Amino acid sequence: MAKNHQTLLKNIHIGQKALFTFNTFLKKTNYKQYFILCDQNTLKHCLPLLLANCPTLKKADIFEIESGESSKSLEVATQIWQCLIDQNAGKDTLIINLGGGVVCDLGAFCASVYKRGIDFVNVPTSLLAMADASVGSKTALDLNGIKNIIGTFYDAKAVFIDPIFLFTLPNREIKNGLAEMVKMALIGNKALWQTLNNANTSLDEKIIQQAVQIKSKIVLKDPFDKGIRQALNYGHSIGHAIEALYSDNKFPILHGEAVVMGMIIENHIAHQKKLLNKTSLLEVNNYLIQNFKPKPIALSDIEKCIAYLQHDKKNKGNKLKFSLLNKIGQCKIQVEVNASQIKKALLYYTKEVK
Repeated sequence: MAKNHQTLLKNIHIGQKALFTFNTFLKKTNYKQYFILCDQNTLKHCLPLLLANCPTLKKADIFEIESGESSKSLEVATQIWQCLIDQNAGKDTLIINLGGGVVCDLGAFCASVYKRGIDFVNVPTSLLAMADASVGSKTALDLNGIKNIIGTFYDAKAVFIDPIFLFTLPNREIKNGLAEMVKMALIGNKALWQTLNNANTSLDEKIIQQAVQIKSKIVLKDPFDKGIRQALNYGHSIGHAIEALYSDNKFPILHGEAVVMGMIIENHIAHQKKLLNKTSLLEVNNYLIQNFKPKPIALSDIEKCIAYLQHDKKNKGNKLKFSLLNKIGQCKIQVEVNASQIKKALLYYTKEVK
């Protein structure tokens, strides 16, 4: 892992010159092969921008996956490894992950275990990936509907975040990424929360940089997710269960949308446990409901949602452990929560969101 905050941030390039910086990076390195991983959308909308700015990559091998969470699987990973083998890719190969969270998680995982590890860089193209998935050295695959149950810790050689890609996104994808930025603010920077709460500034690269800085500082304090890094899972215990629930029901839902739902529900649990006062509960949940228009949850799905929580990575033994807001700008980890509290919060959600 990176040794200090300055070292980590030095490897993360944010701004309108990020792709130019990437091209300079490529010229200074000695990779013999380049392998670009993208999905159907980034192949069409983002790859031309990348190649126009980084002519060094014009002879790169391209591997296209289907868009969506279903591609974050062992089956697709096996196809990528086979492609690398077919191209005789060695330790001097660089994988470029051009896409959102799925591409970054999948490509990083494949790089981390192929020949016991080859280099990769992330070029995130969604706001979600820019603010969260491309930074932090976690890789992941899903298995049997359980999100991120397989993964490694493996550093990207560098991350190049260029806001130019945001103009290729629909508004729903912007909101998807904004959800993670709101999460970062709520767990670590009250001033950033106030900025986001007062104006829609999600496309401002300075705001993206602040979100990245919050995450990178937490990661450096706890690189292997043994303690404080679990604060980044705020909204995700319930959120991942909701993603699995909607996957079962075959209703499309984005990660950020599920996290918004998770934050609203988990805030109510925090209030039940006297961690979050009523004023803060209303301030945050009213913002989330009004700005994100979250999906409803059927009463008939409550028990199934609770059942999915048994797979949460923060659990200890048979005890459910959540990361909950202590106050705006501060999060408490490893808070024991019981099924009754979760059910009460889910019932609260069904009344507030219709």
